[in-house]
Amino acid sequence: MSDGEGAGRGYLAIGRIVGPHGIRGEVKVMPMTDFPERFQVGAHVYVGKEPNVSAAEIIAVRSHKGMWLVKLDTTPDRNAAELLRDQFLLISETEAMALSEHENYVHDLIGMSVMTTENEALGRITEVLFTAANDVYVVRGDDGELLLPALRSVVVSVDVPARLMIVAMPEGLR
Repeated sequence: MSDGEGAGRGYLAIGRIVGPHGIRGEVKVMPMTDFPERFQVGAHVYVGKEPNVSAAEIIAVRSHKGMWLVKLDTTPDRNAAELLRDQFLLISETEAMALSEHENYVHDLIGMSVMTTENEALGRITEVLFTAANDVYVVRGDDGELLLPALRSVVVSVDVPARLMIVAMPEGLR
């Protein structure tokens, strides 16, 4: 997964605020990053959705049922926390973690053209689903929606500058 999808150019989402928690301004955050160290006291983040983002600092954090309970210096109470529902915790794109050889940022994949090794156009990646077994690329094209497993046996190559993914179609997938 790495860091999450871009909320636009310039920022990467590391979590989505699903709602307030308690009365002291904490928010429940669904993580969108493989790097839990992003959620630590003193971390500087941005809150919102581009282009409307504002700076904040994490002043308290704890894990809770697969999520993070985060207290920001900008949310003094539940009312302020409620206003952040469905907003994102973001970092600057310049703070992104380095990726290994076979990893890509979600925001680089969204909109990418997908073709088979037989040069058949399948469509464009519209979404990445994160499952326990492996990520799944949602590809929409003229023939509808296709769910491609993000496996090395399926994904032959990814050319981010050319915005092109080449895949070897597994038997029975269509």
